Amino acid sequence: MRGLAALLVLVAAPAAAVECADVTHLDQSFTVCEVDPARDDLQLFLRDDAGEVLGSFSAIEDHAGRPLAFAMNAGMYHDDRSPVGHYVQDGREEMRVIAGDGPGNFGLLPNGVFCITDRGARVIETLAYLDEAPDCRHATQSGPMLVLDSTLHPRLIPGGTSRHFRNGVGTSANGDRAVFAISNDPVNFHDFATLFRDHLGLPDALYLDGKISRLHAPELGRSDFGWRMGPIVGVLEPLDGTGGTD
Repeated sequence: MRGLAALLVLVAAPAAAVECADVTHLDQSFTVCEVDPARDDLQLFLRDDAGEVLGSFSAIEDHAGRPLAFAMNAGMYHDDRSPVGHYVQDGREEMRVIAGDGPGNFGLLPNGVFCITDRGARVIETLAYLDEAPDCRHATQSGPMLVLDSTLHPRLIPGGTSRHFRNGVGTSANGDRAVFAISNDPVNFHDFATLFRDHLGLPDALYLDGKISRLHAPELGRSDFGWRMGPIVGVLEPLDGTGGTD
């Protein structure tokens, strides 16, 4: 089955269209949250008006003055919680695109950018992103790409022994679906990537981070806590309670 709606019959919260559910893939547990980028107020969060890093789900809600319908950490960050790679928030670039390879998961090319526009949301491979120069209202770079044009990253090995809690995002080709996923147990890269391609039917997916991965999903009664985060992606509940952006 393809798509979260086809997997389970869900009762969404009346104020937002975000749908979250626990699913099983390859006998492993994951939580997935599907967002409608054209309807939901999907955006990135990093700093408050004074330039201080927000760092937590509760701090975002206090700053915004309204609750989050969904949120998740959204990319790798330095010790000061500034983004490792390209980062754009509300049209303002904080960090440039990092196009070369390098150490760690981020530099395991190909990596990519999660781009939110006024029309949708897409995961775009980094060099393609530079060529296309899309008009992203919000953007965060991370790596590696898990799935690119329905093909798994070539370095992802079946049965890999590196297992961590991991989170990522996948998108449809036309940008009308954005599905965020987090593993509920340690998982290897290969199995996590196939969750997006084979279980959710998404042609492009990007790894966001591991070990520190956290999810805020009030629909499921879940709000993970731990270390303060850097970039966070989330959907704010609408001010009028009717769904959509304000």
